Amino acid sequence: MRRKGDMEREYDFSKGKRGPVIPHRGKSRITIWIDTDILEWFRDEAEREGEGYQTSMNRALRNYIRQDKRPIQEIVGEAVRKELRKFRKAS
Repeated sequence: MRRKGDMEREYDFSKGKRGPVIPHRGKSRITIWIDTDILEWFRDEAEREGEGYQTSMNRALRNYIRQDKRPIQEIVGEAVRKELRKFRKAS
């Protein structure tokens, strides 16, 4: 059994720095409030998929911001023009 003071003799923290854990490139550490049911869902899904829940949440947010938010007429018009260009080149 260790006695009080054993840790001080075993480890030297005199040059230690207080602060956050080592930062990850391209990531920011934040604190946010998430509804408990949402967090539980992500944790359950992440466990089922074998990954971390934060990775799962990050992917969901990334997918959301990548959605094409243009009006449907603009999306369809672009697709039709693209297909017409292919058709004209082929003939």
